[in-house]
Amino acid sequence: MGQDLRELFEEERKGYRQLLKKGHEDRFLKKLETEMPKSAGFGFNFYKISATILVLVSVGIYSYNYFGAPEEIKTTIVSKNSVLEKEEGISLGDLSPDLKKVENYYVANINLELSDLQISEENKTMVDSFMEQLGTLNEEYEILNKELNRIGPNDQTISAIIKNLQLRLQLLQKLKKKINQLKSSKNEQVI
Repeated sequence: MGQDLRELFEEERKGYRQLLKKGHEDRFLKKLETEMPKSAGFGFNFYKISATILVLVSVGIYSYNYFGAPEEIKTTIVSKNSVLEKEEGISLGDLSPDLKKVENYYVANINLELSDLQISEENKTMVDSFMEQLGTLNEEYEILNKELNRIGPNDQTISAIIKNLQLRLQLLQKLKKKINQLKSSKNEQVI
């Protein structure tokens, strides 16, 4: 029982080698070479490389589209007759991330209130008068933005722009409330 296993395995290997005929390995390699040539050719490697590049480019494009930068909310200015895009230059959002959040919040809510307005023949004159007031606030907003670009950022201009956005949102909320009151009074008269 005191035999070394390594010696046993070594003897086993030597015995196995002796069973094979001389030159067996050389004959096997020659047959293998005739059945399967060594070079697969340049084309096969080229296809593997181009397929790999194609996969990497596809993954890159998908990742960019999926994880790309979010689209910014465009600031719109409502005029009595049309909706205008805000002029280029620095805006409130360009000054700091917090001011950008504030501006985006008010602009998004103003746009939401505008999209929810239900204009009919009964409330058209009231909506027109509120839109004139909104147009005046928009003109002031444009003046404040020009001042911000001309003079540069200061506390008075920034607070005036924020106040203007607040007033526009309050004006639209007031208009919506008036329209709802008008509808409810019409419904009460019908009943």
